[in-house]
Amino acid sequence: MSGAAERGRQVGFGIDIGGSGMKAAVVELESGTLRGERERIKTPHPATPAPMADIVRQLVEAQGWTEPLGVTFPGVVRSGRIETAANLDSSWLGVQADELFSAAAGVDVVVLNDADAAGLAEVEFGAAKGRAGVVVVLTFGTGIGSAMFNDGTLLPNTELGHLELDGALAEHRAAARIRKDEDLGWEEWSARVQRYLRHVELLFSPDLFVVGGGISKNPEKWRQHLDVSTEIVPAELANGAGIVGAALVAATRSARTALPQP
Repeated sequence: MSGAAERGRQVGFGIDIGGSGMKAAVVELESGTLRGERERIKTPHPATPAPMADIVRQLVEAQGWTEPLGVTFPGVVRSGRIETAANLDSSWLGVQADELFSAAAGVDVVVLNDADAAGLAEVEFGAAKGRAGVVVVLTFGTGIGSAMFNDGTLLPNTELGHLELDGALAEHRAAARIRKDEDLGWEEWSARVQRYLRHVELLFSPDLFVVGGGISKNPEKWRQHLDVSTEIVPAELANGAGIVGAALVAATRSARTALPQP
């Protein structure tokens, strides 16, 4: 069913770009749940703009979606323009991604940082809902994404995975990918994560850590190994958070645009 046909049923559409896959789904905006299974297509290699824009087109066409939608990107995004792309191809730098994806999909596209999208979903529907103070949402995957909130207000593009840890970028020491690449046990990998979290604590004094990405599905494997001052909770929306946040932002902006102008 098309987006136009479903507008009255409060649904949106989000696409989450990752280093290994591009995932999409229709989202129930009142509950933050995905409708049906996620559609997933492998991220092309090299991960350059043109083939990735074509995958966005394919994901949109597969759902017959005709309304505005949101797309996440693993890097700094300012007004739809890509400014960093650490885990994708450097040809993305300076690309006006919102215009590129809009042209490919044939609908208006909002582009935002992937961790920011996941964080917005957790604040609206998940583990950080109703939480005051400084909340840091961290996504452990190919890299480490971050989203920081103060009393529910987002500070965009924080990129805390790029903090230095033991002479390297933190995400090169403690991302979920590193655990697999270096064949680390959960306890050994968690020791690296703990060192990283303590560094973030020292800098920002957060009231809550929300840990997302694929590892949020199995908190029993890592949570007991972490000893930090800040409360830690697993993300509730898991790998669907980016999709939900992207759809939510696109729907919100679309609604604002549709308001009568004074």
